[in-house]
Amino acid sequence: MALLINDLRKLCTDDTIIMTAHVIKRCKERNIDSDSIIKVIMQGEIIKQYEDDKPFPSCLLLGMSINDKYLHVVVASDNINLHIITAYYPSIDEWEPDFKTRKGR
Repeated sequence: MALLINDLRKLCTDDTIIMTAHVIKRCKERNIDSDSIIKVIMQGEIIKQYEDDKPFPSCLLLGMSINDKYLHVVVASDNINLHIITAYYPSIDEWEPDFKTRKGR
């Protein structure tokens, strides 16, 4: 089942966002804070769906960080919580200038 941006936004609260220790570590290494992740969820757009992901469907979001840099966030939802899978600043080497399309596709 495809995730809908409005459903993700309704679930985007301090009580429902789940980040594993691994995700927190990676975000620190990449200099990405939770405010930027929340901003992407609340103001960004879904650019790819991963409906068959397990244990929950997920999607790739594109938005702007609080530092006005393009940011990708992968989030999964079980309709109760938002599971942050990863967040990263997309590289122009791998992505077209719109940061929505991976190069070579």
